[in-house]
Amino acid sequence: MNILAFAASNSSTSINKKFVTSVSKYYKEPNDVIEIIDLHDFEAPLFSEDCEKTDGIPSTAYDLAKKIDEADFILVSFAEHNGNYSAAYKNITDWVSRIPGRKIYNGKPLFIMATSNGKRGGQSVLDIAANRLPKDGADILEIFSLPQFSENFEDGKGVTNVTYRSQLEAKVRKTKRILKQKLD
Repeated sequence: MNILAFAASNSSTSINKKFVTSVSKYYKEPNDVIEIIDLHDFEAPLFSEDCEKTDGIPSTAYDLAKKIDEADFILVSFAEHNGNYSAAYKNITDWVSRIPGRKIYNGKPLFIMATSNGKRGGQSVLDIAANRLPKDGADILEIFSLPQFSENFEDGKGVTNVTYRSQLEAKVRKTKRILKQKLD
């Protein structure tokens, strides 16, 4: 299975990147390939129809679309900026959506998650994503929010809070069962 994982953030110190990287390890099986990408590598001019008319769709949008198309499963951890997507995620996915004949995720199964240092753990952006992504061609298998990241996560150990870790592992098991059925 080819697994694509990324944080919907372009921050070099993204806690969502740490989180999605940690969660991706649950999916590593002997023949699986896990690719963790950085949205910083997919920067594009600020989306506008004028820019599209003048310069076309940027190559980085096609590059991200190719990564999505090559994946059997996608893990995304959403950074929450003022209760919504980060500008980096919104911009590149706006560009991907302009590629003729495609939806952003083209029917791919996703596990979406978020974390923050707040008590809601990025729940606002997850609510937005859960509502929007199916319209963008995503098959959302599961959703998880980790609140108070600094208190509940440790580098090298992952989620340290027993309750949250148990909830996350149950969701991982569920998505693995669904993926096995889809790929068999």
